Amino acid sequence: MAIIIVVGVVIVALCGALLLIITLDPGPSPTDVAIAYESAWDHLDFETLWTLAGDELRDGLDRQEFVEAKRAAYEHQPGLRGLAEQVSVDAVTEGRNFAVVRTSVDLRDGGSAADALQLAKRGGRWLVVAYQLEPDAAGA
Repeated sequence: MAIIIVVGVVIVALCGALLLIITLDPGPSPTDVAIAYESAWDHLDFETLWTLAGDELRDGLDRQEFVEAKRAAYEHQPGLRGLAEQVSVDAVTEGRNFAVVRTSVDLRDGGSAADALQLAKRGGRWLVVAYQLEPDAAGA
């Protein structure tokens, strides 16, 4: 009988430790989300884009509608896939529930693009709520 009590206490302790770890895990950082968002656009991965985007970028559509609309819009533009050689982060400004991540995208053709992604923390995770192509500082 004592062994059952010990096993029960160990199981409860392990469950408590697991819940604590899950609760304390901050999840992906704004930098991680921004890089994943850039990568999803490069791969035309609209499911991931919907997951990483806030309502502001979902065009008022649910997941299935969003994915179908984007696939239809890009169906005849396969040349827009796989343009990026590398995505790097130039700067991050992070507040409690808001962040701006400036990225540089080195393109396979030798060009580059600079983007500013605005993120908001909602429901404990970072979401991209605005995305803006920036003037190329290197070319200025």
